[in-house]
Amino acid sequence: MLRGSAAIADGNGGFVIDTIEVGAPAAGEVRVMLVAAGVCHTDHASLHWPGPLVMGHEGAGIVESVGPGVQGLAAGQPVLLNWAIPCRQCAQCTRGEQALCERTLARGHGASSGSAAHAGGTRWRGEAVARAFQLGTFAQYTLVRAEALTPLPATLPPDPGCILGCAVMTGVGSVLNVARVAVGESVVVLGCGGVGLNVVQGARLAGAYRIIAIDRIPARLERARALGATHCIEAGDDDAGHAGIVAQVRELTGGCGADHAFEATGVPALAFLPLRLVRDGGTALQVSGAHGEGRVQLTDFFWNKRYLAPLYGRCVPERDFPRLFDWHARGALEVEGLVSHRYPLAGLQAAFDDMLGGRSHKAVLEIA
Repeated sequence: MLRGSAAIADGNGGFVIDTIEVGAPAAGEVRVMLVAAGVCHTDHASLHWPGPLVMGHEGAGIVESVGPGVQGLAAGQPVLLNWAIPCRQCAQCTRGEQALCERTLARGHGASSGSAAHAGGTRWRGEAVARAFQLGTFAQYTLVRAEALTPLPATLPPDPGCILGCAVMTGVGSVLNVARVAVGESVVVLGCGGVGLNVVQGARLAGAYRIIAIDRIPARLERARALGATHCIEAGDDDAGHAGIVAQVRELTGGCGADHAFEATGVPALAFLPLRLVRDGGTALQVSGAHGEGRVQLTDFFWNKRYLAPLYGRCVPERDFPRLFDWHARGALEVEGLVSHRYPLAGLQAAFDDMLGGRSHKAVLEIA
């Protein structure tokens, strides 16, 4: 057993930084020394999931040891962690929908999941403890299935490369793999945090001619413009029914609305707003994973509009991560500039406070 620090959620809205023990990898498993982990709203939501739970789902590090049967990975190798761990055998995986792996989704994201490392491989205060999304990246060590790992190229260190494992993949993938934005089309991005900024990048990579970024925080809009947004709209608190936003988007798109609109705020009340921002035949996507009540009218779907809630940008690790690595190496994909704040593991509460207060758009925990 290796001992190291970790952030453990108690299931009641709190967490502690304490010592966990991480066992040796069994067959098909890898033990990883984490170097950096991204922080997002999902991590804050995990404070209320059934606990105790080692937090974190976005990370990168160095292979510490490999279990029997693991190929293509070796001790000392930098790796990126992927939270949608495919079994490559179920109906979804075999048809190319690895992010919808039935072995993972049917059992949830706790220790009982078919995508988790062996039970009891991680222990806290003498008892087995689960890891968020079978990763638990807010820790010095993690034990994962080999399918959760992709080797990192020398051109992309774990910090800031860790954010490719969720924010970048979700945003860029939703544009290219799900909406399939075409050259010359128009895109609206509602919310310019970690995922929204990567929707902007994905739209630029796709060749969209007009990319409209919407947020309440001017600094985020400035970052969106630097990453490719052609127009920015600062949302206000007094826009009843969001009529002002709808009007501005239509004015910028010839009176009809955009071809594609993405919601990336995480606010349930805004989940269906993209339907009002797209033209007839347009595509509205809710990429934030917002849960809760949202209001939609049947007329919002007129005419021939599509509404999708894609998971993880329809990620296929062996296809998508090499593309992201290549774009970064060629200077086409910004990664370093996406990270606005860094904290030690012990600074997790400050990271949450700054994220929720709108003072950061993407934070990284420096673990090693």
